[in-house]
Amino acid sequence: MREEIRNTIATRAWARWTVLAIVSFTMMAGYVVAKEMSPLQFMLEKAAQDGGMGWTSGEFGIFAGSRGFFNVFLLMLFVGGIILDKMGVRFTGILSCVLMLTGAAAVYGVITYTSPDPMWSVPLLGTIKRQVALAALGFAFFGIGYEMCGITVSKVVVRWFSGKEMALAMGLQVALARLGTALALNFSLPIALNWGLPKPLLIGVFCVGVGLIAYLYYCTMDRRLDKEQGKQEIAQGDDEKFHFSDMKITIKNPGFWLITLLCMFYYSALYPFLDFATKLMISKYGVEAELAGAIPSILPYTSIVLTPLFGAWFDNKGRGATMMVIGSVLLTITLFVFAMPLNSSWIAVTLMCVLGIAFSLLPAALWPAVPKIVPMKQLGTSYSIIYYIQNIGLMLIPVLIGKVLERNTVGEQVDYTHSLIIFGIIGVGAIIASSLLLWMDRKRHYGLESPNIA
Repeated sequence: MREEIRNTIATRAWARWTVLAIVSFTMMAGYVVAKEMSPLQFMLEKAAQDGGMGWTSGEFGIFAGSRGFFNVFLLMLFVGGIILDKMGVRFTGILSCVLMLTGAAAVYGVITYTSPDPMWSVPLLGTIKRQVALAALGFAFFGIGYEMCGITVSKVVVRWFSGKEMALAMGLQVALARLGTALALNFSLPIALNWGLPKPLLIGVFCVGVGLIAYLYYCTMDRRLDKEQGKQEIAQGDDEKFHFSDMKITIKNPGFWLITLLCMFYYSALYPFLDFATKLMISKYGVEAELAGAIPSILPYTSIVLTPLFGAWFDNKGRGATMMVIGSVLLTITLFVFAMPLNSSWIAVTLMCVLGIAFSLLPAALWPAVPKIVPMKQLGTSYSIIYYIQNIGLMLIPVLIGKVLERNTVGEQVDYTHSLIIFGIIGVGAIIASSLLLWMDRKRHYGLESPNIA
């Protein structure tokens, strides 16, 4: 495979970096939509007469977790991974963008044109407002495309950067995704306060639409790569063709399961924390509502700078498994310190900066490590399993945290101690998984401690 690519467009620096810019922008648009509702929790939970929707913390938790509903219960991530390995990055990428656009538009329509009442009884979730149920349904459709886009973009980067600056490329892709998160955390609430609650959602729909157009342009470059490799649009050589039987090798690989568990613990602690972080800044640290989203946005802004740097280090120096251990330790310590009765806003800023290092260090090593453990022809399905397990945590933890916060709310006073301890305990799971992965790498010689650049 590597010999075949040497004389193709993928060997030209301008081409592969252009590809990276295009697919990273598409993914960044998805991240804007994924987090644009998080800063709005403060407004959504205000009474209707004050310009809010009257949601409860539990209902917001249900909405935040709904992104993974279909991926978990209907196994859509497995379906997406199989589609990716069978149909290729062009078809799967376009499909994922269309699903993201449909889901984002549905959430915007529900928030804009429906009222919270009446109450609906939803299986497994209990009695919730109609508006919450419909918005969660739209967000669940968005989640199918969002996660499918994630595994597709990961495979695109591996396809174009294998044997080259792969960790740097993945680090830059993650950095742009974090920029989407930062923009959503920073500007959603000020935009909503000044121009109305639905306006940030409309901006998110527009971003995903532009991302779809950008991906269509990428498809022309990918089609050229296939031509230069002497392939048909979908057909692959026998040595690269996906077979279900080949998955036995991956499933029996302990390194694959350790990196999957690490991904679940790490992101289940971090992303749900971000979902509730804006209101945490208001309730615990006394930050003004207009500025409350700026402190959590330190985390993605830090990672925008640091993730590519850590990725470049992994490319040239190695030590990927060690980086994952350090990132897990920093994550866990920071979350436990957040749980302490320290209410200064400067402490919150400092902790977010430390958390930003963890937010950069572990992903810069984790995603480029997967192709070292899994063969290219199984990469799409393998990523789908990783994302599926991750989505179980991303679905359940926000619902759990929302219920815990409801029980620890008296009037307008919210005690975040128990919920933050839960996040810290999940972080301990990440430390255990990453430590075992480092040990397994030394035993099985995956090459996680070796540089990526051949």
